[in-house]
Amino acid sequence: MHAFILAAGRGERMRPLTDHTPKPLLPAGGKPLIVWHLERLAAAGFRDVVINHAHLGSQIEAALGDGSAWGLSIRYSPEPPGALETAGGIAQALPLMGDAPFLVVNGDIWCDWDVRRAHSLAGRLAHLLMVPNPAHHASGDFGLEGERVVFAHGEGTLTYAGIGVFSPAFFQDVPLGTAMKLRPLLDDAIRQGTLTGERHGGRWVDVGTPERLIELDAELRGSAPQ
Repeated sequence: MHAFILAAGRGERMRPLTDHTPKPLLPAGGKPLIVWHLERLAAAGFRDVVINHAHLGSQIEAALGDGSAWGLSIRYSPEPPGALETAGGIAQALPLMGDAPFLVVNGDIWCDWDVRRAHSLAGRLAHLLMVPNPAHHASGDFGLEGERVVFAHGEGTLTYAGIGVFSPAFFQDVPLGTAMKLRPLLDDAIRQGTLTGERHGGRWVDVGTPERLIELDAELRGSAPQ
């Protein structure tokens, strides 16, 4: 199974930190955010990783290289200035990932979910990891009825964690080179009853602001989870 790391965002809310450094390379706990992902993927038996990039993408390639430092094989999917959003970026990278389902991870999160579980989800069209709503996203995204992701509002909503397992077929109608968000595809799958998910009760951080980066850095330096 391939893993795809989303690393093309500009990181507007992280400015000025991201004016000169791409967000996935910002350090927390003594290492870049994206390196936490690479280490977890390698420990879970992943070997093939694809990373998209746009803003300061050359820095990402220079820092990570071919992935051999982690026992991985990394390939890159460059995008034009402004990037292609999540669905557009994934669709653009599909030729690098073959015909099998793949794991998608946002490059600007920190999460202790056991990525080995992704292998058991390969039969799904799309499967999302959901987490309790953080204070900065109190309204949440969706609800869960068993494993089925549903539309929901108010109590009972959860937030999409930026981690999912997807079949290439999920993106078959996304025109190549077109900027497109993931949400419309997820909404369509909910209406068709084909979107599944699960709730993660462990640690998850959306590192979207300098303040949250500082908090995560302090937490990881205090007792870095493995």
